[in-house]
Amino acid sequence: MTEANKQTKKELLIQFIKFGIVGVTNTLVSYVINVVTLFLLGKAHLFQRWDYMIANCVAFILSVLWSFYWNNKLVFNMEGTSWKDMLKALLKMYLSYAFTGIILSNVLSYLWIDVLHISKFIAPLINSVIGVPINFVLNKFWAFQGK
Repeated sequence: MTEANKQTKKELLIQFIKFGIVGVTNTLVSYVINVVTLFLLGKAHLFQRWDYMIANCVAFILSVLWSFYWNNKLVFNMEGTSWKDMLKALLKMYLSYAFTGIILSNVLSYLWIDVLHISKFIAPLINSVIGVPINFVLNKFWAFQGK
């Protein structure tokens, strides 16, 4: 293994660790939003059958903004990028997270909650463990285009 190859692997590992740190904060933000949404819908007696899917969607929309901001600042750094390219990256991030944050999360939540009877407060945490590595790959090589 060449010295340049070792450096590249080290940089990639550091980038993945930073992504993981942003991911942990994103998971906390998403979880808090999810729980608050469940609480508010429960208090209002709205959508009780599908409240966890609505909570997943609200948490998704807001937490992706959080994640985009911090991934841009700390992980992939698009400083000096035009607004057009920044919006394009945000759209790509929403699309990549749509797979894990909406589709995969809701399918898995249905499995955990309705089939396996796991608490709707635990299900989002399990989903995060599955989604983080998938999100890193999608963001690294598509949304932020290898930065």
